[in-house]
Amino acid sequence: MSYPIRLTEQLKPQLKALRKARGLTQAQLGELIGVKQARMAEIEAHPGTVSLEQLVKLLSALGATLHLHVEADAVQGAASAPGSW
Repeated sequence: MSYPIRLTEQLKPQLKALRKARGLTQAQLGELIGVKQARMAEIEAHPGTVSLEQLVKLLSALGATLHLHVEADAVQGAASAPGSW
C-alpha cells in the first residue's frame, strides 16, 4: 500500500498504525532502533522532530520504505529554472 505524505503531521497515524500492525509496543520498536520508549512516544506524537536518519531506521524496522515521487508539473517547473537538474 502507498500513503502519500506531504506534511509531517500526516505521519502520526501512519507510524502508529504500522507499529500496531506489526504487533509492537513503543518500547519494543524503540529497542529495535536504539531509543527508549519515551523517545518513541515523542516520535509518534511529533514526527517532524525526528532526524531523517532516525525516520529511515524507524520505517525500516516497521517494514516500510521511503519513496520520493516527483510530480510531473514540478519537474517541468524545475527544468525551466536556471541551474536546475
